[in-house]
Amino acid sequence: MPTLADVAVLAGVSKATASRALGRPDLAAPETVARVRAAAEQLGFVPNRAATQLARGRTGVVAIVVPTLDNTFFTPIIGGAQARAAGSGMQLTIAVHSLEHAAQLAAVEQLAHQVDGFLFAAPRGSDEIVRAAASYKPTVLIDREIDGMPSTVADTATAFGALVGWFAEKGHERILYIGGPAGSWQDGQRQAAIRAAASANGVTLTMLGPYPSTFASGVATAEAVVAARATAVVPYATSIGLGLMFALMRRGVTDVVVSSEGMVVESLGLHDVPSIDVDGEKLGEVAMDQLMTLLGERRTPAPPTRHRLTVPIS
Repeated sequence: MPTLADVAVLAGVSKATASRALGRPDLAAPETVARVRAAAEQLGFVPNRAATQLARGRTGVVAIVVPTLDNTFFTPIIGGAQARAAGSGMQLTIAVHSLEHAAQLAAVEQLAHQVDGFLFAAPRGSDEIVRAAASYKPTVLIDREIDGMPSTVADTATAFGALVGWFAEKGHERILYIGGPAGSWQDGQRQAAIRAAASANGVTLTMLGPYPSTFASGVATAEAVVAARATAVVPYATSIGLGLMFALMRRGVTDVVVSSEGMVVESLGLHDVPSIDVDGEKLGEVAMDQLMTLLGERRTPAPPTRHRLTVPIS
């Protein structure tokens, strides 16, 4: 198996120069980089990525921090981020911290010594705690925005407002929103969009919550939904909506339409039920691309970027 020393001899440079040309090409002359790369290709030399990262003062590992593993919303996000990290020669590790309490900062700081950067999915932590956690290493927020921090979010707020408009066009005059977890950034965005859409469409809006994103929460709301005489419901999460559908079915209530995601609507053979679908993999991919850009900056950092991914309704 060819070694770095073999590459150096063939390229006519020192081993240190060959290492620099392959690992830090920005620090070597372009003609030297080209000669070393040609030698490496001719010999079939494959650099040791871990060694290359360590030589650059990096670990070659990044972390995604999520508040829970119980919520399947985070699963495709993790998958998308992992695929992008692998494509950049990086390894992704997963940590569970809600970042709701300052006491959790110690664990994040310890993790920061083992990784090069963070992706934070922290829907409920205060801005101050999230900022403090992000101070340890380059960080990108997922599905949340804080001034001055890079972020990638799914624009579900706009989609939820569109759901209210869709229901209004179908003749629904009493619409109900079941809110998500207390303190959720996305829940606040969705509430604002739904209120604005209800006002613009002249429909009666009832707001329930906060509720955890669970099936049991949906079951628990059934009595209030019936009492509100709502004919259309927009739940914060699919799991809440499924719980409500189950509870209404057991009560024999069939005239309440509950929005969901496309897979549920199709699987249950539902008609005239609007759906929204968040592309979790895309969310993870874009966030990881942002983090790779941050890690690649060598000069003055660019202003923090915000990405909002469109969420279609169907």
